[in-house]
Amino acid sequence: MECRVFPLNTLEHYRYVVILSIYKEKIMLSRHKQRTTWETQGGHIEMGETPEKAAERELFEESGAVKYRIEPIFDYWAGDEGSGANGMVFLARIDEVGSLPESEMKEISFFQSLPENLTYPDITPVLFQNAFGSV
Repeated sequence: MECRVFPLNTLEHYRYVVILSIYKEKIMLSRHKQRTTWETQGGHIEMGETPEKAAERELFEESGAVKYRIEPIFDYWAGDEGSGANGMVFLARIDEVGSLPESEMKEISFFQSLPENLTYPDITPVLFQNAFGSV
């Protein structure tokens, strides 16, 4: 799988949002109830929803973040020659995390650097590299 990044607002439309979340200088990742791997918060943009509103909704649903600053930072596309998905990437600086709401996520955890067991190992490191220059 390939992952490409583009300047913000390069793509004409967006299907997904991805949130790169930082809490107390650590990377905050979520673990899905049906997986043993870690992933960023994010998901589909619902009908009539802006990427910004989708990012805020997904961030809360998948992490319980209640106090934060969030901003779009760039666009991305991930896939192979036959198909792919595109979206907008956001950076969230988390100040306060509440209880994890009832959702598909089991837990959140905090990391100094990206762990080995990522749900999307071909995508997540590329996005963090583009955002921070290192992971």
